[in-house]
Amino acid sequence: MNDSVATRSRLLPGAALLIAVLVALPLLAVVGRIADPSAADSWAHLLSTVLPDYVRNTLLLCAGVAFGTFMLGTFAAWLVAAHRFPGRDLFAWALVLPLAMPAWIVAYVYTDWLQFSGPVQSLLREFTGWQYGDYQFPPIRSLGGAIVVFSLVLYPYVYLLARDAFLDASGTLRDAARSLGSSYFGALFRVALPMARPAIAVGLALAMMETVADFGAVSYFGVQTFTTGIYRAWYSLGDPVASAQLSALLLAGVIALLVLERRARGRARFVARTGHRDAEPVALAGWRAWLATLACALPVIGGFLLPALLLGMLARGHLDLLDATRYITLSANSALLSTLVAVVAVLVALLLGYAARGARRSVQAVTGAAGFGYAVPGTVLAVGVLTLASAFDDLLFRLNDNELPPLLLGGSLALVVYALVVRFLALAQGSIDAGLARIQPSMDDAARALGESRHGVLRRVHAPMLAGSLLTALLLVFVEVMKELPATLMLRPFGFDTLATQAWLYAADERLGEAAWPSLLIVLVGLLPVLVLTRRGGGAN
Repeated sequence: MNDSVATRSRLLPGAALLIAVLVALPLLAVVGRIADPSAADSWAHLLSTVLPDYVRNTLLLCAGVAFGTFMLGTFAAWLVAAHRFPGRDLFAWALVLPLAMPAWIVAYVYTDWLQFSGPVQSLLREFTGWQYGDYQFPPIRSLGGAIVVFSLVLYPYVYLLARDAFLDASGTLRDAARSLGSSYFGALFRVALPMARPAIAVGLALAMMETVADFGAVSYFGVQTFTTGIYRAWYSLGDPVASAQLSALLLAGVIALLVLERRARGRARFVARTGHRDAEPVALAGWRAWLATLACALPVIGGFLLPALLLGMLARGHLDLLDATRYITLSANSALLSTLVAVVAVLVALLLGYAARGARRSVQAVTGAAGFGYAVPGTVLAVGVLTLASAFDDLLFRLNDNELPPLLLGGSLALVVYALVVRFLALAQGSIDAGLARIQPSMDDAARALGESRHGVLRRVHAPMLAGSLLTALLLVFVEVMKELPATLMLRPFGFDTLATQAWLYAADERLGEAAWPSLLIVLVGLLPVLVLTRRGGGAN
């Protein structure tokens, strides 16, 4: 028995280390490609041509989205957490709905609605008699348009964390600030916001990482960022070295963002409920109450309701373009890929969770590092995975006496599954780690004392308690893979399209009517994790 325990104690940490290495390999491949002999010439070319635009646009986009998500998410969270007004209980969960909308879908829906030939400008010209050139209308396909779209879609990251922080904050401290002469807004800015600052910082970091990782929206809007540059360098220019260099630079930026976020958390503690009295929500009346309702309604309308309505109208208006057979194939491909990735990610996360349970800090650090792939943009992962696959297939070519063998990795579905498991493993880890945290070691000891074997403890104690966490992890990963675009677009086998890749390809070709149906299916599936979030997260007090 002791030998069996000792063997397991060695196998689990060893498996965790192997998984961490597999997660790190694509990133190491990206960094290693910089050592290519032609790297210096490639850097010089990038610096003299496109790199300044990529850096400027990416930084401006992140800064704009950070400001937009902070304003929308924090203000809505403060209203819901600390006030009573008409619709407050509804908005407590409805403000999360924009998470179901991929940014690139919102981008092309709003473009169809606001472009020169769209209904808004057409109606404007009809009422005024204006012609082209007689008026100025803000261009939706611009850096400003991208900032607005990302802010409307990503503010829930800030809202969810800021709302929980405001709800957890002790009301005694705010009342003390008011009694010492602070105004209502003084108590907000001097007490509530500083206490919630770490949570808001995490939300902003998540929103900015999603912005940096996006490919579909910025590509459709024609905004040249690192992600579009990586895709263009690999596919349009056929320059894998330049693509790897851009990927490495973007990866360095993401790591810097993670370090800043961790330092922000390290310098300030998250607020937590104490024995102090919770703050009573302030009851708003009159115009203030309806202004609060409007302030919470606008993000929901702009980030979910209006895009969903426009998407439904666009799909309904193009019923003749509905190719049922094609969409059944696309749905089957999406379901197959999502199921494979979800199952593998959950199994791997379960192994990592048990490896870290009660293990040394070094093992826990290894299991934590395995979830780093979620912070890496899909285009960067794709470049790393393609580099690995190319090296592997080249090795087979050499071992086979330079007779070209079939490509075993390049262009295979296994390559896509590998990249997406690396990308979304952290989602499964988060759910499963939370479930394992509820299983105290004393429960295992009690079950063993009552005569249960080790397998019996797993089957009769752990399995029932982990069932909800496993289901949540499967669901979250499944839906994220359904929506994922850049890695799937770059790695998919020839002739293998998903709902996401097909919708984007239609939209990129301005075939918006045909893009509406797969997009609508993606949004409907995307509602599932939002419902899970609202059910598990609860509402306002």
